[in-house]
This record gives sequence, C-alpha cells and structure tokens, in this order.
Amino acid sequence: MTEPKAVVTATEYEVSILPEGDINRPLFTITVQYRGDGRWAVTRHGSCLGADGQWEFGIKEYDRGDVWLDDHRFCLDDALRLAREAAPRIFCNGHTALDAYRRTTPAPAAG
Repeated sequence: MTEPKAVVTATEYEVSILPEGDINRPLFTITVQYRGDGRWAVTRHGSCLGADGQWEFGIKEYDRGDVWLDDHRFCLDDALRLAREAAPRIFCNGHTALDAYRRTTPAPAAG
C-alpha cells in the first residue's frame, strides 16, 4: 500500500496598502481566511466584512445564522476584491490606512 501524498492548502491572505516591514502594517491589515466549502471570510480585529462593505463584530460561524453567513462568506476572488477595496479606508486611532501610508512612504521625487 502506498502512502497518500501530503496536501498543501493556502488558507489565509494578508491585504494591506502598507508595505511589508512597515511598523504600522499590523494595525492596517485585513485578513482573508478560508472557512471551508470554498468560502472565505474577510476579517480584521474580531470583525467581519459583509457584502455591503460594512464591518460587523463577530467572525465565528457558530455565532451567526445561514443568512448572516451568506452575506459574510465569499468565493476567493470576491473576498480579495472586497479586502482590496476596504484596505485604504480601514481606521486605527482616528487615522485611515491611507493616512498611515502617506506619513510613512516618501513621495516620488519630481523629475
């Protein structure tokens, strides 16, 4: 009998407009997490993004009914699109990710 081959599955993506290594990146990062059955959740600090673009507290399946889950679980392409759209506008301490990006990323030189 042969041994089965190991299966490798990507289950999480980080989405941020801040570059890797930026000290503020963890504060302004959205996570896209696989939740099984081809469905992905868009999460940040205990909240979950809905199809309407609104964040709601609570990300665990057992906390919600099927209608809520249908509004907060997506195919991977839709989840990544929603996360990319939301990334510049997420807030921390009264500042958006775009504010943080502008403070920490130098403007291109005029040429």
